[in-house]
Amino acid sequence: MMFDQPGWNILERHAPGAGTSHVDLPRMIEGGLDGGLWVIYTPQRGRDEAARRAERDHGLARLLQIHQLLAAHPGHFGLATTPEDARRIAAEGRRVVFISMENAAPLATDPSLLRFYHSQGLRVLGLVHTSSNDFADSANAPPEWNGLSPAGRALVAEANRLGILIDHSHASDAVFDQLLELSKAPIILSHTSADAVYEHPRNIDDERLRRLAAHGGVIQVNSLGAYLTDTSVRPATFEDYMRHVLHIIRVAGPEHVGFGADWDGGGGVAGLEDVSMLPKITARLLEEGFTEQQIAAMWGGNLLRVLGEAQRIGRELSDPATTAATGGRGSAAP
Repeated sequence: MMFDQPGWNILERHAPGAGTSHVDLPRMIEGGLDGGLWVIYTPQRGRDEAARRAERDHGLARLLQIHQLLAAHPGHFGLATTPEDARRIAAEGRRVVFISMENAAPLATDPSLLRFYHSQGLRVLGLVHTSSNDFADSANAPPEWNGLSPAGRALVAEANRLGILIDHSHASDAVFDQLLELSKAPIILSHTSADAVYEHPRNIDDERLRRLAAHGGVIQVNSLGAYLTDTSVRPATFEDYMRHVLHIIRVAGPEHVGFGADWDGGGGVAGLEDVSMLPKITARLLEEGFTEQQIAAMWGGNLLRVLGEAQRIGRELSDPATTAATGGRGSAAP
């Protein structure tokens, strides 16, 4: 979302490929999209104290920008912090906004800031981006921590306690394995594709897809072309995207799949250039024989389910009596 770009107006329609945005309100309405994750994305600046302070300030500024946009357009958008909020806001005809974080670098100077972000609406936490940070190894960088750092493990525990969904996208395979071991709640992959269809460090293999499903998690399929096919040979297309979608559904099951196109983050392919074209995915899934109920689950129902589960477990972990009764593990489904 380009809401930090001077002069950009979310209420106006923008042409795809014009260097502005893949998403705005007119195209959300045209594409039938009820809402999504508005992201606090922070570029990695370095690991010295000055860089960490800059990342902290950037994250807080981005959070403020999201709240300013919501305050400016209350008739069109509503902040959701629970699945029930999302259903209510959608029923009112407004677009649902969940706040997520991509790259936990803003928390490096003070991980307790996670509690503040949670109080301001944060409900999804991505640990890392294209470089490793103080919490975890990136899929795109040499291993530094062999997965999660000690601070990363503590951050996972705090996210569980707060009922914040942990997002594995951009993190290494070792981080994935450790998240399934450590997290009391299901995890998500907010924008990741299938390694079996196109081998790439940012994609996930079938064995881990099956384990994600067994752990109750959800993968939202990415539409960034470089993760779908070899774009040095030809541009990625809608058919490339659907190959990943259909493969992941076959491996993980439709109850563990969603769509996370990475729009305004590099996503979009020929034939699926912006949010207005989302009905093509629904039409293709109907052609493939999926039911309307299954498709509705993939279009948000699955994500709301795991968010609700994470929040339920968070309440249990925050209740000393429940924590003692369960040995501190919550009661997540296997």
